[in-house]
Amino acid sequence: MTDVVHQKWWGWGVEGVAFNPDDKPGFAPFVHDVLGIDVSGPAGSPPAFEELDVPASRLPDDLGGSLRRIVGDHHITTDDMDRVVHTYGKGLRDLVRVRAGDLPRLPDVVVYPANEAEVQQIVDQVVAADGVLIPFGGGSNISGSLTPQAGEDRPVVSLDLGRLNRVLEIDSDAGLARVQAGGLGPDLEAQLTEQGWTMGHQPDSFKHSTLGGWIATRSSGMQSDKYGDIADITRGMRVVLPGKVVELRPLPSTSTGPSVREMILGSEGRLGVITEAWVHVHRLPENREVIAYLFPNWAAGIAAMQEISVSDATPSITRVSDANETAFSLATRKESKGLSSKVGEGLFELLRRRGWDLNKVCISYIGYEGGSAKVRADKSEVGRIVGRHGGIKLGKGPGSMYDQKKFDTPYLRDFLLDRGALGDVSETATPWSRLGEVYVATVRAARKAFAELDVQGFIMCHLSHSYHSGACLYFTFAFPPREDSPQLEQYDVVKSAIQQSFIDHGGTLSHHHGVGTDHAPWMEQDISPAGVDLMVGLLQSADPGRHLNPGTLLPPDREW
Repeated sequence: MTDVVHQKWWGWGVEGVAFNPDDKPGFAPFVHDVLGIDVSGPAGSPPAFEELDVPASRLPDDLGGSLRRIVGDHHITTDDMDRVVHTYGKGLRDLVRVRAGDLPRLPDVVVYPANEAEVQQIVDQVVAADGVLIPFGGGSNISGSLTPQAGEDRPVVSLDLGRLNRVLEIDSDAGLARVQAGGLGPDLEAQLTEQGWTMGHQPDSFKHSTLGGWIATRSSGMQSDKYGDIADITRGMRVVLPGKVVELRPLPSTSTGPSVREMILGSEGRLGVITEAWVHVHRLPENREVIAYLFPNWAAGIAAMQEISVSDATPSITRVSDANETAFSLATRKESKGLSSKVGEGLFELLRRRGWDLNKVCISYIGYEGGSAKVRADKSEVGRIVGRHGGIKLGKGPGSMYDQKKFDTPYLRDFLLDRGALGDVSETATPWSRLGEVYVATVRAARKAFAELDVQGFIMCHLSHSYHSGACLYFTFAFPPREDSPQLEQYDVVKSAIQQSFIDHGGTLSHHHGVGTDHAPWMEQDISPAGVDLMVGLLQSADPGRHLNPGTLLPPDREW
């Protein structure tokens, strides 16, 4: 069998890795205060896999035989575990359903091609058999882009690209690398680092997501202020369609009509299977630092981020958390003893004496990369801006902690589920002129939804990426659902309130998590009915038989 490693069938990451509250003394009191649940007591756990009622594969013998001839017996499977792993992503809805054994439609087979030629043959065989093909990368999607449609009666094939995981070549003069689409973030960066390069793309899902998945969902990373979103990084692509391959050369800019490259970015498997891409790469920076700052309030932090975005400074990270997220971050710190603990206590006491309201303080992280002179100049300019907005520098210590923990947050979703609480995220982008309005309205909408459900809920936010005209706001929310109503119905009340607030106040339905099925209901409000008409026409033209991941991107009433 293939040696491609997958995440847990029931949660985030690989077996044996989980959120551990034992060395974080402030965490349990914090969760009890904001959610009213006791996380120190015994926790629930996912069911044993053997308890699931897994529907049998419906793979036709002739299609199965054709696929085996293409990839060989060791790279095709109808095993129940593999099929369940490839049924859902890792969103809240996915995890609730899979833990409950809700498996109305699974892929009938999982296939692991070794190269583009095999991908082409698989696509052609699936289409010839009137089947459905769903590309699969790391399985980290959280917007419902991986799950077969419940009423689908055609054979469903999950095409796992995990064996296409190599950096194929580097054009050092152009700063471009040709990379296979199935490589996970750490593996690709390790290959690039060996040759002195980096792509610089680090989404929260970095350890468990792939280049193809980033492109298919228009991913953004923590260092996008410097390196750009994946739409900026990706210059050329190869995309397999039935009977043909779209080849887009890695040109710096073109004037060749509507951009096919832009059509494929964010297409979530609807316009073909991405097999490789040319991406921007950069020489490894001489220096890299993340510095933490503290602002007296959210408004001051936002104003500073906006000023930094139009200044001469070019940091790699500009992030600021609101008061709620700052309190959460402080609650998840490991126990501190000795001098560092006393210094922290002394600083907060000093700020209290200066008149700071410690319930409103907001922590910020700014990243710096480059030569010594550049980093020094950037830090100096940012320091002046922070000071003008009443902020203070905390230093490298807290900044290095951010760097160490930056990929750990998704594990909290599983931790809360085991203790009867639902936790999820929604993110948006909006112009600077609307950012305050979007933030206030969304927090208000979430709290109103909590009140309607009669639950104790919590919402927090951070600004994660800055642009010339605006920024991304990333919200995290959690609540313990009532036992007298289905969990996902209650979740939908909160999630819908947040999403509708984005649209009503000038934001987009998603900044970097894609559309899938979860966000499709807001597509017409986001890009206009006429915009959806254009998308419908594009999908009907490229895939008239609805063989390529049907059901994502568009609301059901507009799908066909």
